Amino acid sequence: MTGFGEAIRSFALTLWASRMSRENFERWQARALRRWLDRDLPLAPFYGVAPHHLSDLPVTDKALLMADFERFNIAGVSSADAWTAAAGDGRLGALTVGASTGTSGNRGLFVICETEKYRWLGTILAKAIPDLLWRRQRVAVILPQNTGLYDTARQSRRIDLRFFDLTLGPERWRSALEAFAPTVIIGPPKILRHFAIECFRLSPLRVFSAAETLDPVDRPVIEAFFGRRLDQIYMATEGLFAVTCRQGNLHLAEDSIFFEFETAGDGLVTPLVTAFRRQTQIMARYRMNDLLRLSPTLCRCGSPLRVVDEIVGRMDDAFRLTSVQEPLLITPDILRNAVLKADPRIDDFRLIQTAPETVELHLKPDLVGDAAQAALEAVRGLFASRQARVAVEPVRSALPLETGRKLRRVECRLPTGADK
Repeated sequence: MTGFGEAIRSFALTLWASRMSRENFERWQARALRRWLDRDLPLAPFYGVAPHHLSDLPVTDKALLMADFERFNIAGVSSADAWTAAAGDGRLGALTVGASTGTSGNRGLFVICETEKYRWLGTILAKAIPDLLWRRQRVAVILPQNTGLYDTARQSRRIDLRFFDLTLGPERWRSALEAFAPTVIIGPPKILRHFAIECFRLSPLRVFSAAETLDPVDRPVIEAFFGRRLDQIYMATEGLFAVTCRQGNLHLAEDSIFFEFETAGDGLVTPLVTAFRRQTQIMARYRMNDLLRLSPTLCRCGSPLRVVDEIVGRMDDAFRLTSVQEPLLITPDILRNAVLKADPRIDDFRLIQTAPETVELHLKPDLVGDAAQAALEAVRGLFASRQARVAVEPVRSALPLETGRKLRRVECRLPTGADK
């Protein structure tokens, strides 16, 4: 099968799976997962044999994967060779190699074959722009790093895709972006918000937030500027995990990923992902660092895929504090809401844990005094209600657009083990 044949097959499969009942979908998914466990997973030296059950496999994570990279892929690609390829044109023989930017922590690698690359293309197009068959689209991708995945899309006559390098800064490519007049824009919420503040001349049909947590404070600004709903693509170096449907709900990509969940408190979960359609780099029971709030109901769009109500943030941005009685863990959503609900005039901030008993609250210099005081009291009140031993220090500082790192309004800068 040719590359585009695989993309078309994946496109059709994704649409077909989205129309199943939940019961039929689970049966199909179980068969696909079993087939992958028997046929593909044992080819990776780290595993070697097929397990009786998925749960027989150990939980893995980025640290384990990167420490033993060549044993997790069937091509025997070492991390050294992968880094070299990623720093070049992303090619390693017939394979495509990519890496995360490291703007939010340790960098990760992926390696995929040509078939998987076109499979990814068919899947994401079916989920994000299923009307592609009837209307050619101009897609602007604005991210810190290009990969061979986007090059694949450029080879299609149905898409005119252009990559705009976020790290260069919007002033370098604003004119080119406006002249391109994209019908679809994919970018981090901070740059979409920047388009709104700077009144970029853009009129897309769909806008997707990607690559960063979408904070509630950004959504209304972006939606008001573009005059349409802001959708999301939840994607990482580890794969494509969820895309917003036409009804506006974020659906897990359960048609290519089997999700298990670990509870994280306050109704939140962190996912373990098993990518049962990947064949080169095996990802089984891989622990993601993200905090999700799942919906208890299915979507009215009819898809059997489960819905994520909110991507709250990252587990390593939860504040690790001490109290009179026991260690505390406060997740980013609780901290963010404490600031934003303190006063409606607050539209940006940073809340940073810099030491085991020190938190800095950064607010813009032009925020009026009573709003800033309300935010400070709200954060202090939250910590007091948990009996946390922590001092909150107010800081007035500019909060400019940063294109070299991910925006994390709530951030824990403690090294691992520093709270012990």
